[in-house]
Amino acid sequence: MEKTSEKNTAAFTHLSTLSQYIIPFGNYIFPVIIWTNYKDKSEFADHHGKQALNFQLSILLYSLILALIAIPIFITVVLQNIPIEAFMYNENLVIRNFNFEGHIGTLSVGITAVILFGLLKFVEFFLVIYASIKASNGELYKYPITIPFIK
Repeated sequence: MEKTSEKNTAAFTHLSTLSQYIIPFGNYIFPVIIWTNYKDKSEFADHHGKQALNFQLSILLYSLILALIAIPIFITVVLQNIPIEAFMYNENLVIRNFNFEGHIGTLSVGITAVILFGLLKFVEFFLVIYASIKASNGELYKYPITIPFIK
């Protein structure tokens, strides 16, 4: 049975990933700090630290893939519909008659990537809460859809 301090450390490691909403890259910085301080002292804290970091790195990878799909699609569609004259003659940039017809397929892929990103962030929030509850109960937890970068 894990000690209360080990459970609290493991739970706080998971919860520290939520600092990303306040501090940029806090979801990597704080778990690394906690994990490196406790990995040699507790096997339980070591397991949960690795899980939290692997999950955050996996979410980063999935987010980058979705961004690499969505961003070029939206930039391409917008640039194809802005007339060159708008840039050449210093006119006010007014987009009229934006043509969605020829780009419905690619826009659908881009919108799907954006929706998947939003869903991924929503699920991430609740999985972090769930993992911290499991850790505070003294249970080992493995996040789904996680690539084991740190073994």
